[in-house]
Amino acid sequence: MIAIIDYGMGNLRSVQKALEFVGQEAVITDDTAVMQAADKLVLPGVGAFGDAIATIRNRGIDKVIYDAVDKNKPFLGICLGMQLIFDKSYEYGEYEGLGLIRGEIKLLPDNVKKPHIGWNNLNIKIRSPLFEGLGESPYVYFVHSYYLETEDIPVVSATTDYGREIQVAVQKDNIFALQFHPEKSGDVGLEILKNFGGI
Repeated sequence: MIAIIDYGMGNLRSVQKALEFVGQEAVITDDTAVMQAADKLVLPGVGAFGDAIATIRNRGIDKVIYDAVDKNKPFLGICLGMQLIFDKSYEYGEYEGLGLIRGEIKLLPDNVKKPHIGWNNLNIKIRSPLFEGLGESPYVYFVHSYYLETEDIPVVSATTDYGREIQVAVQKDNIFALQFHPEKSGDVGLEILKNFGGI
């Protein structure tokens, strides 16, 4: 069973429906006991980093995530859920993230339109289990104004070009994270979610 973590931010139902479409049992929950019992965790989200990380800590969800990662459960962060797993964000201030992977979340460059909305192709750097069965340059759907910057290059599984090359997918052990929305990325996104369910 896949637990989709409900911390009050984002359209969780679309993620659930996409996972169910590819044959996965997925529940939306704000109950930490249900999260702990799940085989896999998904942390989606749309909204402000500061509010999100505060809610996650206040509800004890951070402890559940750390425990799941320690137990080698597959974990997937999507959009804001991806950003939250890094060290720090500079979105409307400076906030400490979960620190699961080294990196910082910064505002997209001045020379591009913000937010970045629409379809862009992935430059796949690592043939992550999530990308099995996809072509070399699949198109996926983005909605974001902030992006990852990490010097831990071996964890970066895909980039895209938006004004410059930006890091949009990572993998480290059992941790997977995507800046784009697989649940809104058509057949490519469904294949990614199916791959996650099969890990």
